[in-house]
Amino acid sequence: MDGYGEKLRTGDSWLSKSEQRVLRAFRQFLITPGQMLCFYGPNLKKYQSALNQLTEKDMLVKERFSGGYSLTKSGYAAMKACE
Repeated sequence: MDGYGEKLRTGDSWLSKSEQRVLRAFRQFLITPGQMLCFYGPNLKKYQSALNQLTEKDMLVKERFSGGYSLTKSGYAAMKACE
């Protein structure tokens, strides 16, 4: 098993459940490309791995502000594909 459980395919990437949860947080706050969402405290620790993976997949940009991440256009498309 590759650790992805139920996966969602977006373009050339597969998203894990935790990556999908992170993208749902962006959707919950109606974030669009270029806008920043800040994760802090327990949520930052809980989702740090998924945030790093989404950054490596060029779906998020890590901002200089602690815990701040912005969606890229491909991240926005993936967010819209998440249930």
